[in-house]
Amino acid sequence: MEQVKASQNVVVNVSRRRFIQGLGLGSSALVLGLSLPGFSALASGQTATEKAEHALNFFVAIDNDGTTSIVCHRAEMGQGIHTSIPQMIADELEADWAQVVMVQGKADKRYGSQGTAGSTSIRNQYIQMRQIGASARQMLEQAAANKWQVPLAKVSAENHRVKNLVTGESIGFGALAMAASALEAPKTEAIKLKSPEQFRYIGKSVKLFNIDDIAAGKAIYAQDIQLPDMLIASIARPPVVGGKVKSFDASKALKVKGVVDVIQLKDRNMPVSVLPLSGVAVLATNTWAAHQGRKQLIIEWDHGDNASHNTKQYQQELIDKVNAKGISIRQKGDVYQHKYDDKRTVEATYSVPYINHSPMETPSATAVVTGSGDNTQCVVWAGTQNPQWAQSVVAAELGLREDKLENVEINLTLMGGAFGRKSKADFIVEAVELSQKVKRPVKVVWTREDDIQHGFYHSISANYLKAELTADNKADFWLQRVTYPPIGWLFNDKQDKPSHRDLSLGFGDIPFELNNLMCETQTVTTHIRTGWVRSVACINNGFALGSFVDELAVKANIPTRQMWLNLLGSDRHIDELKDEGFDYSNYGMDYSTHPIDVKRMKSLINLISDKAQVEEKLPENQGWGISFLRSFGSYVAAATKVEVTNNTVKVLEMHTAIDCGVAVTPDRVKSQMEGAMIFGLSITLMGEITTKDGKVEQSNFHDSPVTRMHQSPPMFVHIVESNEPPGGVGEPGVPPIIPSITNAIYHACGKRIRHLPVNKTMSV
Repeated sequence: MEQVKASQNVVVNVSRRRFIQGLGLGSSALVLGLSLPGFSALASGQTATEKAEHALNFFVAIDNDGTTSIVCHRAEMGQGIHTSIPQMIADELEADWAQVVMVQGKADKRYGSQGTAGSTSIRNQYIQMRQIGASARQMLEQAAANKWQVPLAKVSAENHRVKNLVTGESIGFGALAMAASALEAPKTEAIKLKSPEQFRYIGKSVKLFNIDDIAAGKAIYAQDIQLPDMLIASIARPPVVGGKVKSFDASKALKVKGVVDVIQLKDRNMPVSVLPLSGVAVLATNTWAAHQGRKQLIIEWDHGDNASHNTKQYQQELIDKVNAKGISIRQKGDVYQHKYDDKRTVEATYSVPYINHSPMETPSATAVVTGSGDNTQCVVWAGTQNPQWAQSVVAAELGLREDKLENVEINLTLMGGAFGRKSKADFIVEAVELSQKVKRPVKVVWTREDDIQHGFYHSISANYLKAELTADNKADFWLQRVTYPPIGWLFNDKQDKPSHRDLSLGFGDIPFELNNLMCETQTVTTHIRTGWVRSVACINNGFALGSFVDELAVKANIPTRQMWLNLLGSDRHIDELKDEGFDYSNYGMDYSTHPIDVKRMKSLINLISDKAQVEEKLPENQGWGISFLRSFGSYVAAATKVEVTNNTVKVLEMHTAIDCGVAVTPDRVKSQMEGAMIFGLSITLMGEITTKDGKVEQSNFHDSPVTRMHQSPPMFVHIVESNEPPGGVGEPGVPPIIPSITNAIYHACGKRIRHLPVNKTMSV
């Protein structure tokens, strides 16, 4: 067993009544919670036990019949968190997986952060979730030892029972639960965690919760919610960000059978944060009528200040900006005084357009608002990645004080994909506003056109890189710049450049062994909503870096693998970058557990090159491309083989290799990496949102396509076995995929793709 170091983590045996009532469970006997630093704080002078009901952020309950209910406080959107969190707890608990029940947690600040984003769910709570399970196990063991009147060392939990090591008899968890509930939870320093070789579930693939219901079509998603007297809302939104309704005629819409009402949503001033963008809603008794009624609306719009936004010109503005000296964010040595040797210097500019999330399930939410003033009550059902944020936003929308947050109940449904889009609460607030106005339950349903034309897009961007090769094919002078409209503009419309946190995503954290380095950014004006799309700025930064390393390799006439190894240099940990002027966020992780480990980088680059056999001899029109990026605490390399015939690209084979530390649920790691390959293919080959006169030009999958079956090649995932602390998985797979594809195109036909997507210049 592994001893847990003393910390602020406190496991507490908590009030069963409130927990059971809140989750609708049976008469559970043993209930445990965990108070975490930075989460729900304990009141001064009170112990965890005294303040337990108000300081909890996670729970596990064991019924008298042995049924073990485990709360998953994060949202399930296909990544498998409904299984992985119970898996960690059940392993340390020594539970029988067949007796474990997963319970979806509602929005509740006692859980701490519930934001399912940034690939944080496992990497941030791996130890804490295991502590919950281990604490319950130790309490059950103590209860058994007390019953048998033997020392604690003479009992051991195994497979939902506690065994007497002296007599050989055993007792089930259910029979011990009541006695265990009377015990005080062990102090943090007394919690003993398993060593990796003792794991039963961690690192193994287990049956997923909800998989049977998903396969049978019984699983409940946001659009499945049905309530008595409910209306369906279809909303016409401003075609230009910041636009407002000047006037509208609803007479024809109201004549559509099933249409009940037409309501104008309130106008909002910029910055809008994650709130809706005004509009006109058609409410009907069914979805078809709502959508048909909306088509009959006649609306005159005031398009506002962004009506002149055209992406073609804006993209060129960004490219021009990164080709000029910018604002330094990280510097080592001096790259500007050096006289570059043109024969050994590579210089390139890359660009990425706006990109939409395009989850298969479009945004949807149902709300019921009753009462008024401080007595206002609201119940929401939605697929949301951040239920507590949604709760706060809804409470503010209803005019409720912060101490009335519990008046807003957020129920999480499964999500048919999200990729960052459903971390925003705009579609939830729409349902709340309409329900409050009509005093009936309202479900807002977004069409595919709504999703594509009113998104929070990945930022349009430009990257510039310049480097000079040394005689031994390394680099000594390296200059790079990036600019794009920052996501922070949503909350502060004066923000005109990426923050250091934004620039920590695959740009300012460049890990190469360089004597002279300059990283710069530029100011920009924002005209459209941007947001967190799967891997965020690592998309454009990973594309630029991975492409540029390949260009350097071509210049040096060496394999791309070797160029990566040359640039990375010696095995070392990169812990702090402040001495170079950069406040690196390290994805919110501590350097002591998640340093930038160059040795792991080099190992992964060698692994992907060997597994994919990227240096094999190929026909003239075929080529391999590789790339790498460390992001969200994990190390991912990608390799892609393509064939180019008559300017048409066909992807033949794709590989990814990931070192994510402990892979809690390997099958879900594999599926997420496969999903990343598909997502990366979509971005690279076809991903683009454009605007003309401020309006998004795309409307559905015919002009905003995603990867189809015929474009999907054989895919292979290689997971490094490791006992290192876990990193993220949902996002890190995407960034290296993109340049691996474009590099492969170059090696197949000699055409260098520096401006995405590929289908602007080639057939796909």
